[in-house]
Amino acid sequence: MPSPPLAGGTAGPDALRPLLAVVLDALHEGAVARGGPFPVGGPDAVAARVREAAEPVLPDTGTGAEDALRTLVRTLAHGAADPANPLCAAHLHTSPLALAVAADLAASALNPSMDSWDQAPAASELEAVVSRTLAAEVYPERDDPDALVTTGGTESNQLGLLLARERHGAVQVVCAAGAHHSVHRAAWLLDLPEPVTVPTSSGVLDLAALDTALRDLPGPLLVVATAGTTDTGRIDPLPEIADLCRRHGAELHIDASYGGPLLFSDEHRGKLAGLERAQSVALDLHKLGWQPIAAGLLAVPDRAHLSPLRFTADYLNAEDDTKAGLPDLLGRSLRTTRRPDIVKIAVTLRALGRTGLGELVDHTCAAAQQLADLVDEHPRLELYERPTLATVLFRPAGATDEQTADIRRTLLADGRAVLGRARGGGRLWLKATLLNPHATPGDLAALIQEVLIELVEGGTPR
Repeated sequence: MPSPPLAGGTAGPDALRPLLAVVLDALHEGAVARGGPFPVGGPDAVAARVREAAEPVLPDTGTGAEDALRTLVRTLAHGAADPANPLCAAHLHTSPLALAVAADLAASALNPSMDSWDQAPAASELEAVVSRTLAAEVYPERDDPDALVTTGGTESNQLGLLLARERHGAVQVVCAAGAHHSVHRAAWLLDLPEPVTVPTSSGVLDLAALDTALRDLPGPLLVVATAGTTDTGRIDPLPEIADLCRRHGAELHIDASYGGPLLFSDEHRGKLAGLERAQSVALDLHKLGWQPIAAGLLAVPDRAHLSPLRFTADYLNAEDDTKAGLPDLLGRSLRTTRRPDIVKIAVTLRALGRTGLGELVDHTCAAAQQLADLVDEHPRLELYERPTLATVLFRPAGATDEQTADIRRTLLADGRAVLGRARGGGRLWLKATLLNPHATPGDLAALIQEVLIELVEGGTPR
């Protein structure tokens, strides 16, 4: 068997071209076979189809590139949750922009490793330029802001806590009950005290309770606020929280993994007032930025804040190489080998600009308001609250939590719709997270209709 071709070099594009045609056809065939937003039949049916296609996983003699691609990509697409379908609206899980996926292909083909300059000469400079530009969006009045590229909100939150610990020692984290679970996990990983959880008021961090906690707790203190909670999309009162942090000498980290891209929107960026007062901010562009996973960032107001991450490994960033002018990348992440995720972000920013990205953000937020209107106006449905971002919680009026959960699972098993779940006010709600910028009013009505059909067929109170 001839040696399989490589993706790089001058011959790489010619080797990729026919294989890409196979992949694209298989993606189409799998989507047609799926026929909707989610595969039919539940875990057992999906597992059976995957085993049938994948086994033997390691045959004695390979089947060849085209057969392997066609079989497994088609099976993967058939068994995928498809966030490009407007009825797939459970999570902060978006269908990426086609141009971002195309850029990610280039990154995969070139395969630069972002741990030393001699593995990624151009990609490392692109990351530096784009990271600083995005950091300046968060900190427009600062002289030297910077950002690190991360795998998402979880890594960004961990880095935010790590940098605070390195500045001040074992910080006591204070966060709201609705903070992302990664805040508690980061404290555990970093051997920090268990975070103190402050109650929420109307879905956001309670200021009076925070004031009391900051007054009574021993320092050093780090408050973690949220700009876009996972369950409801609510944004904590950031200016007031920043005021309390200043009054009590606490630092502030803001998890804006969900809501951060409001910065691109003239209509909605005011909701992030106070973001620039944090010592670190988590962003995540594989949510409201429509990037392929992963596309996270941690922004800081001054590049010097990142100095605790500096580390020297002679084979990657020898001191004499650094003194000779070779850029040092090892302090840009806790990871060593990492993909050039900045490439797809850079292409998207250049292609769409602030206006184009802002329009996508505005459309998704408007769609959430439209869905909330449909729920609010229907006598058999109940709305939890008006949406802040693109998340809408609703439930059948008069249904029990068990009946609400059954509706969600039945829609999944039938492959008809993908809705999430969240708790609020002591009750279980269906969660629609509307990140599809192409969703139409008709799509929103269809999503509601699927729930209403199940109300009748499932015997839920009418």
